[in-house]
Amino acid sequence: MPRAQGYRLRAGPAGIEICAADAAGERHAEATLDQVLRLHTGPAALPAFEIEDGPDFARRGVLLDVSRTKVPTERTLADQVDLLASFKVDELQLYTEHAFAYRGHEEVWRDASPITPDEARALDRRCRDRGIELVPNQQSLGHMHRWLARERYRHLAEVPEGVVHAFSRAQEPFSLCPTDLASLEFLGRLYDELLPCFESRLLNVGLDETFDIGLGRSRAACAARGKDRVYLEFLRGVHELARARGHRIQFWGDVILQHPGRIPELPADAVALLWGYDAEHPFERETRAFAESGLEFRVCPGTSSWQSVAGRTSNAVANLRNAAVNGLEAGAGGWLSTDWGDRGHLQPPFASAAGILFGAGCAWNVAAAKERARDLPALLDAHVFEDPAGVLGRAAVDLGDAYLETGCPSTNGSALFFLLAFADEPLPHARMPGLAIEGLERALARISEVRARLHGARSARPDAEITRAEMGFAADLLAWTCRFGRARLEAPAGAPVAALPHAVRRALELELAPLAAEHRRLWALRHRPGGLEESASWLERPLALLLG
Repeated sequence: MPRAQGYRLRAGPAGIEICAADAAGERHAEATLDQVLRLHTGPAALPAFEIEDGPDFARRGVLLDVSRTKVPTERTLADQVDLLASFKVDELQLYTEHAFAYRGHEEVWRDASPITPDEARALDRRCRDRGIELVPNQQSLGHMHRWLARERYRHLAEVPEGVVHAFSRAQEPFSLCPTDLASLEFLGRLYDELLPCFESRLLNVGLDETFDIGLGRSRAACAARGKDRVYLEFLRGVHELARARGHRIQFWGDVILQHPGRIPELPADAVALLWGYDAEHPFERETRAFAESGLEFRVCPGTSSWQSVAGRTSNAVANLRNAAVNGLEAGAGGWLSTDWGDRGHLQPPFASAAGILFGAGCAWNVAAAKERARDLPALLDAHVFEDPAGVLGRAAVDLGDAYLETGCPSTNGSALFFLLAFADEPLPHARMPGLAIEGLERALARISEVRARLHGARSARPDAEITRAEMGFAADLLAWTCRFGRARLEAPAGAPVAALPHAVRRALELELAPLAAEHRRLWALRHRPGGLEESASWLERPLALLLG
């Protein structure tokens, strides 16, 4: 008998036979059969085969960012659930800061087109029908700036006057005050409304990147007891809120990893989520720290789609593989691929596809995934884009690596994206070290070559034309950033955009304006209107600079 979630699948002259260890194994066998049928165009073309298989990681999740401007439509979310189920993913989270429609808090989410309670319940049912657990997610300490920037909630902030942080252009409050009991009372009211919309008994409470703790109202407590102790006490308070409501918490492990001696003091049933997004992230050291404690933990690499426009394919593959190898060796209890939307969520969905697909493969079979990275274009064409011409998969992979031609070793994003995001800052720039005209020319040539291939796609999917348009948009925007970067590097070091020759600025403006319009058009095809104005501003601000 196959192991838990495993199956044996046979096909031959007598027909197709499935032997599964449990209901999950039966679903996985059916998913594999669907994949094989797709590759062989129907049962009549099936060769005789036998597959015995089962997962390396017992839990295999995906987290989608719905708070950094992009909230998918119900149809888009439903399609995503179906795709994830076909990859044998069994957990989904929607990362939430402010994009859930809590009653009485309309001023926070009104412009975000949030997920409503009824929509959450419907999505929960769809996920359950496909063997996926929809885990509620609500940031509960840091990343609360979209609440705390409003006067009604500012009294809950650690630094009410605000701090400068990487997730907004404005100085604003970022974290709840961990020493104020009102913070926990506030979270309890949110949980009371959020949790009944889900059957899951898990709750991701966030608690990451709390860089302003100790800088404001908790300063004296942090000085007296230590920032690590203050953080741990608040985590225990959040844990008790969840426990009292019948839930077990997941929390991001970055803060406690700065104080590994505190790991044994964590609640015994808490689940640590170890995130890291660059190829060489120290998953070996981090997983070892938690493995020695006996606490359950999961590895959480990323798709590398954010701050890129078209993805960062090779970084994603290396990061996912690194997490898989070290997580499996250390006994991680699960896996969570993360897909973020920092600075406007400018990347179209195709930019996340390679990371989500390869991540699902890593979570299912680490050894096989290590050997299959070279097959990623074909796997994308077969199981995501359904393109028999082999164009869209290769284009997605190649566009995702075009930034490498710059030779610029930027982290957590690509130099081509940072040229756009930091258009109002002088060059040279710390996020684009060593950026040179020669590298931009190489990248531009690579992008142009991929762009020219897109017309050869033959996908029959209902959204095939949308996908091709999204790839064309991404290629054109990256090409524009190459030309923009070249113009800036040709100017004296430190010169602002306004100092570029008028004719150069005018030409760049005439190229970028239709791309800004195309971003708006494509957005509406898969996503809700909330957040679009904020996202579009990341393109319209460079336009304003070009107009002087």
